[in-house]
Amino acid sequence: MKIKLSYLLIGLFFLILKNSISYSHTDHYKNLKKIEMDIYRNGEIIGFSNYEFVSNENIFEVINKTEFEVKVLGVKLFSIKSISKEKYLNDQLVEFNSETLQNDKKKFVNLNYDKEQDIFRIVGSSYEGTADKNNVVGNWWNHKILTANSQISPLSGSVKEQDVTFISKETMSLDGKTFEVDHFKLKSRDDSLEADKKLDFDIWFNSKENIILKIEYNRLGKWQYILKNIE
Repeated sequence: MKIKLSYLLIGLFFLILKNSISYSHTDHYKNLKKIEMDIYRNGEIIGFSNYEFVSNENIFEVINKTEFEVKVLGVKLFSIKSISKEKYLNDQLVEFNSETLQNDKKKFVNLNYDKEQDIFRIVGSSYEGTADKNNVVGNWWNHKILTANSQISPLSGSVKEQDVTFISKETMSLDGKTFEVDHFKLKSRDDSLEADKKLDFDIWFNSKENIILKIEYNRLGKWQYILKNIE
């Protein structure tokens, strides 16, 4: 009985979470101007990922700029400079465009919503085709990533199915402030993907403010995206 009750409570938690997150999610951000995150590798700040929000009646736009560089003994091992723009109309993503320079290699995504067919059309550096309109762009401002079944790479346009698992409720301290957070694990559904293509993230979400506070993963070191500022 205890086991059945625990499963029931977990299911109820996800139902409440999904309903609260999925309904008109851009409304949660229309009073915000920006979200700024520092990027860490092995405890050292190596860059940033910042989001700016522009709201005008039923149109909502998100501009992201991400830059970081990894050096070892003065030698550059990995770097990214990326800028992107998401456009929503009545809470539906209708356009996404990005340009990225990754290790001096150009990547891009041009996504448009086809209203007649009710699908996304994507032309990207690693994928060209269509995708379900319920996909979410894999950016860290958007808490809808915690309820989506798949996500679109903001760098290359590839589409990956995902599973999100609730781990626990926790307390987190950031910049001298304490937050109650929900800890989630986000992983690729396809376990046959190459290691560097898989999704494998720990995410800490503050449901009171509808803000992702921290993301963590391991790939040639321990990486963390941590909330620095919100306005």
